[in-house]
Amino acid sequence: MVDPRITRTERATEEAVITLASTRPISRISVSELAEAAGVSRATFYNRYATPLDVLTRVLRADLRARRAEDEERRSAGTAPPDVNLRLATGDVVDHVERYREIYRHARHDSADHGIYDALTEHFTDYSLAFMRTSGHAPPEGVSHRIVARFLAHGFAGALKAWLSDDGVSRDELVEAVSAAAPVWWT
Repeated sequence: MVDPRITRTERATEEAVITLASTRPISRISVSELAEAAGVSRATFYNRYATPLDVLTRVLRADLRARRAEDEERRSAGTAPPDVNLRLATGDVVDHVERYREIYRHARHDSADHGIYDALTEHFTDYSLAFMRTSGHAPPEGVSHRIVARFLAHGFAGALKAWLSDDGVSRDELVEAVSAAAPVWWT
């Protein structure tokens, strides 16, 4: 059983990093500032994390994992065709990015914040590989699934960056564009 104090400390640190990273790039947030905002000591912080970026990417990855689990449940139920599942899964990730919109916006222009988009590309790479493995939809024989998955993941992250840079594109337009860009074999 996890000590409730550890859970409270982690939750406070995670909430503080989201609040601070919503105001400026994570690379400009010091451990001292984050620890103070979370109400923990620097020593306590370093017992659990390496950097503020470490905390932030853990939060983002946890949220993405939860969305992936929902998608896997939806797909295993088999109630929707693959093209609908693709739109729903894409929408799930777009919802995640909307939830953390300011964090992702700050990370677009700060090379020190690459870990934020790395979390997205890792998520979509893993999602793509799992989809190819379990859905019966995959690239032609002999084509590396890992390379295809990374290609799709980076394209998706690029589409999200473009969307965050253009307030004239709606969420639904983004989902539609990304779904239309999916390979024919995907659906």
